[in-house]
Amino acid sequence: MKSRSFIAASVLAGLLVACSNVPYAKRTSDRLAAYTAAAGAPVKSFRFFSPLYSWEPLSDTQLVVYTKLKEAYLLDLDACANLQVTNGIGLTSNLGQVQVGFDRVITRSPRIPCVISQIRPIDMAQLKAVQQAQRKVEEDQRPAASGA
Repeated sequence: MKSRSFIAASVLAGLLVACSNVPYAKRTSDRLAAYTAAAGAPVKSFRFFSPLYSWEPLSDTQLVVYTKLKEAYLLDLDACANLQVTNGIGLTSNLGQVQVGFDRVITRSPRIPCVISQIRPIDMAQLKAVQQAQRKVEEDQRPAASGA
């Protein structure tokens, strides 16, 4: 039964992606560019107490984790199989600290640990500004209608 609901959810997600005007590769590269532009200088660790607020895979080597609503980190990983298709992740930590080279991201299925090679805090205000700039739409005036 569980696999049927997963298949149904996958088909629904595929249909929603197919209906979008913007190609998937463009949306993915835009998200990656926005997070990269808003990422600060690398840090050695960050504080993390379970549960994880949210997360978003950007590629097989990059992941954004939200520890709180307005606190996020861009994690660079060694190649991580199934990161973009997994339905859950876990983070290892030691005494509430996630550290570069020591802690790992664990994908739900299969449980493969991915080593964190770099951590960069996300400036949320800058991220919002970059995302707003990406959403700008070019507008053209409509030609004047000929009167009848």
